[in-house]
Amino acid sequence: MKTIFGIILFCFLQCGIVLGQKNDQSEAFKEYPEAKKEVKQALDDIETYIRNNEMDKLIEMHAYGPKFTEFKPGEMRTGSKENEEFERGFLGSITEVEDWNWQDLKIAIFGGDVASVTFHSDFKFKTGEDPHHFKTQGMLLFIKTDEGWKITHEHLAPLNMD
Repeated sequence: MKTIFGIILFCFLQCGIVLGQKNDQSEAFKEYPEAKKEVKQALDDIETYIRNNEMDKLIEMHAYGPKFTEFKPGEMRTGSKENEEFERGFLGSITEVEDWNWQDLKIAIFGGDVASVTFHSDFKFKTGEDPHHFKTQGMLLFIKTDEGWKITHEHLAPLNMD
């Protein structure tokens, strides 16, 4: 009798473990529609700040600090200081935006406070009179803070469109 009771107890425990794992996995696939809207608004704000050359507002969209990282094509990983210098220098020199398209945009929210944004960009703009056309694949990692969604990682790579 003890053996049968032990087998039944073992089966119940196994079912509980399996069901618990299923719940943990389903949490990873949970949708957060309101958070997605907030992150999309953050992307729209970024575009607006670049178009209007509002670099201080663009910089405020970042969670600069020891955890911030950035990858640019062909370069070693950098951090907050280098990213801010690039954004103020290069992006701050944009004089006209012809097209700013987040193509194939995918916003994935995890736990309600982390967002992975992947996209293919098709950005056409000028710095002074010099035209630029960036076709890249990118990833932005956002975290939700008390001040809203902030970028904590940027990763851009060339997109071959041959």
